[in-house]
Amino acid sequence: MLAIEYRRHGGYEELQLVERPAEQATGGRASIRLSYAEVSPADDTIRAGRMDASLHRAPPLIPGGGAVGRVTDPGATGLPEGTRVVVGGGGLGWRTDGTWREQLTAAAPQLIPIPDGVGDEAACALFAGAGYSTAYLVLTRVAGLKAGCTVLAPGIGGSVGMGAVEVARELGASLVLTTASRTDKAEQARAAGHRHVIDLSREPLAGGVARITGGRGVDVVVDGVAGPLLGDCIASLAHGGVYVGVGYAGGIEGTVNITDLIWKNATARGYTFTTTPPDVARAARVTLLKWLAAGRINPVVARVLPLEQAAEAQRHLIEDRPFGRVLLKIDR
Repeated sequence: MLAIEYRRHGGYEELQLVERPAEQATGGRASIRLSYAEVSPADDTIRAGRMDASLHRAPPLIPGGGAVGRVTDPGATGLPEGTRVVVGGGGLGWRTDGTWREQLTAAAPQLIPIPDGVGDEAACALFAGAGYSTAYLVLTRVAGLKAGCTVLAPGIGGSVGMGAVEVARELGASLVLTTASRTDKAEQARAAGHRHVIDLSREPLAGGVARITGGRGVDVVVDGVAGPLLGDCIASLAHGGVYVGVGYAGGIEGTVNITDLIWKNATARGYTFTTTPPDVARAARVTLLKWLAAGRINPVVARVLPLEQAAEAQRHLIEDRPFGRVLLKIDR
């Protein structure tokens, strides 16, 4: 089978197309022929050597935390041959070889059947970057979102921003705000139905939140950007609000006015998937697939590239910051 692999940490050029032996279904592992694989910022962080070495396997490594495909040999998983599935979890792309390849084997808990009426591309986009899954778990388990609350999720073009905006609406938020770094992305977001988009090239985040909320602020912030937006995100909280940091697309450092936490009796927390039991994370993904099948959420795809152009796919996601997900098309 063909796969994308890197043998040492470094730039995009380390991603090389290689031949690997196909994996055989054994015991509780099914063989899956993949059709699409997700491209995420985590892949870039690990490949570049910017993640704590204790959290991932050393190279050589195949990137990719998720994909979709079709069961070709079910092994003992109980899934019928030909079942279309989402593949994820189990440390793919972190502790084990990931999904940037034509075929793999996976255990039953890593496989979720795709509902009829949902295409492979849409199913893969739903979980690319883990934005929708992260948003669902953070809003329901960490932030304790209640119907009628207000939410800020900066970065509408990214996986967390877009996922949190749509998930918050489905969970009953009365007002959902987001941001775009450029006017063209703000216009794309509004055309896609996202009403309250703060164009950061025209006004500051805190000012935009104050304008839209009448000075009250928001009850919950789900932040996948951080960096220079961190201080304004926390300053935008209402009294008793909750800030949850889930990513750092804008950088790992930011400045916070401590009185924005103290005087508002606010809470600030961090979140990673390691704090969520696997069965709970799987149940969230099942729910999101049902929402997708019902047309309640709509993950946008910005670009699809073939497997052999994985380096360009990664560069486009990280440097061009498109509006929507970037995927690799694997089957031919």
